[in-house]
Amino acid sequence: MDAVRAVLIDIDGVLTVSWRPLPGAVEALREIRASGLAVALVTNTTSRTRASVAETLSEAGFPVSAEDIVTAPSVTAGYLADRRPGARCSLLNSGDIRADLIGIPVVDDEDTVPDIVLLGGAGPEFDYAALNRAFGHLQRGARLVAMHRNLYWRTDRGLQLDSGAFLLGLERAAGVEAEVTGKPSPAFFEAALSRLGVGADQALMVGDDIENDVLAAQRAGITGVLVRTGKYRPETQRGASGEPDHVLDSFADLPALLR
Repeated sequence: MDAVRAVLIDIDGVLTVSWRPLPGAVEALREIRASGLAVALVTNTTSRTRASVAETLSEAGFPVSAEDIVTAPSVTAGYLADRRPGARCSLLNSGDIRADLIGIPVVDDEDTVPDIVLLGGAGPEFDYAALNRAFGHLQRGARLVAMHRNLYWRTDRGLQLDSGAFLLGLERAAGVEAEVTGKPSPAFFEAALSRLGVGADQALMVGDDIENDVLAAQRAGITGVLVRTGKYRPETQRGASGEPDHVLDSFADLPALLR
């Protein structure tokens, strides 16, 4: 682990569940910070802005600021500004994230045909009317961009459906394939590494999602660490498309691995 200069850390299921710290997570992050390693918290969370995420984690004791947070919405804003400048977006998402979609025109009125249907995280907003409206936009030529493909996530009430389950239906019904901007997109990891100023071979990624967090990072050249918390399930690991570089019981064990 001598070559590691930076640690990328998923939040939900790794540091917290339902925004409450997992045992030992605060202390482990403090130790990693004290060792001098660069840190980025990388998350597909689309229900909160970077500032809101940082405030919640800081209040829970984590040594973080908004500058440490890389979210799917913030990466999406850069992606669209670079590849689809000026494109009008119809946003379907649970939570207000517009503060992180800087420079992206979001249209709300139903009479305006958007250039892009932009999907964030699922919630009550993903009802039949909203999904059918998105389907109609896609039939009229709008492109489909998704901030992630997560099928579910872990809460204090158990596993909950996420937008990936609805995304599959929209793709199949409309005969399109979404452009994905959050994890497991290589562009997401590139954005995080660029922010830290390190190469992929100098970074380590910690996540509870073996495919979207860990194996996706490994394909990008980053060392992958799977933790057995959050959405982790043994059967998912057994059926995965590859093997993690390391498997830990929890994030609390990471400082020992780094040592």
